[in-house]
Amino acid sequence: MFRTVPLVAALCAACLAAGCVHVGPTRLKADQVDYARALGDAKKRAILAAVIGLRYGDAPAFLTVSSIIAAYTFETTGGATLNAGSGAMPDYAQATGSVSYSNRPTFTFTPTTGDAFASAYIRPLAPSLVLPLAEGGVPIDLLLRITAQSIGGLQNGNALGGENSAGAPGFFELLRALRRLQLAGELNVESRELETRTRDKAASGNSVANTAQMGVFLVIGATTSGESPRTAADVAQVRKLLHLSAKTRSYEVVYGPSSTYRKGERIPMVTRSVLGILSDLGAQVQVPPERVSDGSTKPTVGLIGGETRPTIIVHSGKTAPADAYVTIAYGPSMYWVERNDFDSKYAFTVVQNLMALAEADTSNKAPVVTIPAS
Repeated sequence: MFRTVPLVAALCAACLAAGCVHVGPTRLKADQVDYARALGDAKKRAILAAVIGLRYGDAPAFLTVSSIIAAYTFETTGGATLNAGSGAMPDYAQATGSVSYSNRPTFTFTPTTGDAFASAYIRPLAPSLVLPLAEGGVPIDLLLRITAQSIGGLQNGNALGGENSAGAPGFFELLRALRRLQLAGELNVESRELETRTRDKAASGNSVANTAQMGVFLVIGATTSGESPRTAADVAQVRKLLHLSAKTRSYEVVYGPSSTYRKGERIPMVTRSVLGILSDLGAQVQVPPERVSDGSTKPTVGLIGGETRPTIIVHSGKTAPADAYVTIAYGPSMYWVERNDFDSKYAFTVVQNLMALAEADTSNKAPVVTIPAS
């Protein structure tokens, strides 16, 4: 019986060592999802921290996770001794073994500065970058409420306060009409390649070069038949508010104030930057009254035109619920978004997607996750 011990111990050690081969694939199944969720949660906290910081006049800073290395170590040892007995020594057998496991992940963060910061966060978002999200299913009223400072001269709310800081009633009337048209299938967003001609006077022969760029168009009243009275009224209202011609249904959306372009065929829109979006969201946050009275921040900016609900409702208090959607601490208070507030969560997701689009144009690379496979 004792002579079988070394064989058994050796087999056990071999089995443990063989199990080590499967650690990598097993961890990959879990880590692919877990790290994706962790990165998403970290981004949500960074956005909320920036929103609250801007509410109090703090400049935001952004760190990009550039790499993640999940370093797993799995080691096994095994051995056995056997004494068949000699003289007065009795027969005995001994088997030994050990298993060790460690996980030491390494994260690399890169601060976003200089040109990358200006490009991603300070420059206004291009209409051609923003509006295709509506074609992907994002409610156009929410999208424009977040990204547009003005459309056709109609002003959105202004986070910095002052005269007309609550926005023009016509702006919110326009958003509601566009949303009804979107739900009725009478509003499309189309991206088209536009060809522009530029003349190089410095070149010999005063040469003309053709360049192509992408333009974005709103097709209002997309169908030509079966238009309901409600749809016809909404189309008429949109054209009236934006001073559009009734001779066409397709209008190019261009960046700039309404005075820059002739009215009728184009929709001028002034978009916000990412910092402008975050500042506007912060201005709507209800903060503790004592923070306003002691001069730490300005009073909350309200909205008009039937849109009195903040885009994202952020709560504050001494403690946050354990199941909050996202939570951050700032000063003596906690700030959070409720998990059961779907409208706020969805708006938060839209902001997160807009930031991802803005950051995609910078030199920052997507995070690289390295997981050992053996």
